[in-house]
Amino acid sequence: MVLAAGLGTRMRPLTDDRPKALVEVAGRALIDHVLDRLGEAGVGRAVVNVHWFADRLEQHLASRGPGPDIVISDERAELLETGGGLKKAAPLLGPEPVFVANIDSVWTDNGSEGNSALNQLARLWNPSIMDAALLLARREGSIGFEGAGDVFLGEDGRLTFRGDAPEAPFAYMGVHICRPDYVADGPAGPFSLSGLWRKSAAAGRLYGCVLDGDWMHVGDPQARDEAEARLAQSRLAGTG
Repeated sequence: MVLAAGLGTRMRPLTDDRPKALVEVAGRALIDHVLDRLGEAGVGRAVVNVHWFADRLEQHLASRGPGPDIVISDERAELLETGGGLKKAAPLLGPEPVFVANIDSVWTDNGSEGNSALNQLARLWNPSIMDAALLLARREGSIGFEGAGDVFLGEDGRLTFRGDAPEAPFAYMGVHICRPDYVADGPAGPFSLSGLWRKSAAAGRLYGCVLDGDWMHVGDPQARDEAEARLAQSRLAGTG
């Protein structure tokens, strides 16, 4: 599931004539960065939700070359946020666990072939003890993230939220695994996944692993420019 329906207001003026998913970083649309990563991890089918400039995004997706087959979850009538978007798309996703990915994350990956961050997250996933498994990034060195961090990571892989602590070492970097029915009890209409994650963490059922690479949260034009510079450095270094 690729969450691509947002308005991208912080990315203006780059989103005045296109969805955020089609803002380019290093010559490729944000959504192509994500779909290519998913394809490399073995994903054969991706559901993409659309809202802002939906027609233009659908046209782009229809013209893509190799990669996951695309199915559209249409949110033209109402923008449903992360939880509501996943709930609406659940019939298209089926019963099996899915990657759920934001389109504003770009990253380099130091994992070897077959041992990418997404592959590691998939190996971590264990539905008998987990509601969701989140891919994390270290705050240090990340681009476009200026917060105090989201979570602490225990030795057993369990996550606890920062709460009243002044800071936490890890941030959610935009990809997680869950079952589509994780959101089945959510309200009708728009809602966020964050509340569900907090309940799961309190129950000891929220887990995570850490990206070995550089995370770029491309949330505004400045972060886009910084991400392009970081990717250029990675290409010169032969990494990523």
